[in-house]
Amino acid sequence: RDKVIKVPIRGIREYKFVYGDNVPGVGQGTGESQNGQVVGKAKQPGKAGEEKAGDQPGSDYYETDVTLEELIDIMFEDLELPDLERKALRQLESFRIAKRKGYRAVGIRVRLDKRRTARERVRRKLATSRVARERDAVQVTAEVTPGTERRFPFHEDDLTYRHMITDVKKESNAVVICIMDTSGSMDTMKKYLARSFFFLLYQFICTKYRNVEIVFIAHHTEASEVSEEEFFHKGESGGTFISSGFSKALEITQARYHPSLWNIYAFHCSDGDNFDSDNPAALRAAKELAEVCNLFGYGEIKPLGSRYYESSMLNIFRRLEADNFQTVLIERKEDIWPSFKAFLARDRGRDQ
Repeated sequence: RDKVIKVPIRGIREYKFVYGDNVPGVGQGTGESQNGQVVGKAKQPGKAGEEKAGDQPGSDYYETDVTLEELIDIMFEDLELPDLERKALRQLESFRIAKRKGYRAVGIRVRLDKRRTARERVRRKLATSRVARERDAVQVTAEVTPGTERRFPFHEDDLTYRHMITDVKKESNAVVICIMDTSGSMDTMKKYLARSFFFLLYQFICTKYRNVEIVFIAHHTEASEVSEEEFFHKGESGGTFISSGFSKALEITQARYHPSLWNIYAFHCSDGDNFDSDNPAALRAAKELAEVCNLFGYGEIKPLGSRYYESSMLNIFRRLEADNFQTVLIERKEDIWPSFKAFLARDRGRDQ
């Protein structure tokens, strides 16, 4: 998070025609070149890193320093957990001592309001002078000679401190359940795509929300709750029962995250290669999970040229009629970010 990334920003210039270098000579190939092959590239004048000083102007650009944390904030700016509801029966309290509530005459020195303290001194000085003039104008004139002024120091009564109170903000409970297929059909590329998606999800939650718990579930024919380290690095093998992952999620929600107390978000990534006899059970478990979730997402990992491309759970899950259930297809790494935004876009509900 403490890394700084330099982003070059090129200046905006009007389009214009430029001429080539007009280097004399004739180029001749061997006849073995392919379509689209680059056979020559002109040297860029004024390019950084040249050994000798050049005499040609370079391109105008500026550099700005952006921290990695700022980049993450920019990426997740328009994303949020959709349909986050207030759960009245139980809420977490996050305390932030950052709210002012008036001023007081006592306090610690770091909260001393210097401007108001100086203002109180001026008021006391004016009041003292007015009382003195009314009581004995001759005495005041005798003590204050032209060109001089009697010293009037600060008094403890002048000190004014900012009064800070504890701002108690209640936030509804939320839990995100990450379910990933780790069976033998999930090869290295599929696991890379699935873990990349969940890594984005994990970073998003840690950046945007304070009181959100994360549960990691890995499954093949059997499902188990695992740690973050095991979820992102542990390899598995064996067959695939997708229903085992959904059933484990239901078991955990019933034991620790009751829907009346928690906002529940479940996301599942698999290559869709499920054992045929498990499809009805997977559909039933998915329907039950959708009933207790605010949002239930299924991402199918199908790299282009995949051996099991004909096997897909998307056709099975199309029978699931639930407004809070959403599916995406991820075929290459460029699809990860659009799929992630499709799940968590702030205006997701308006686009559908």
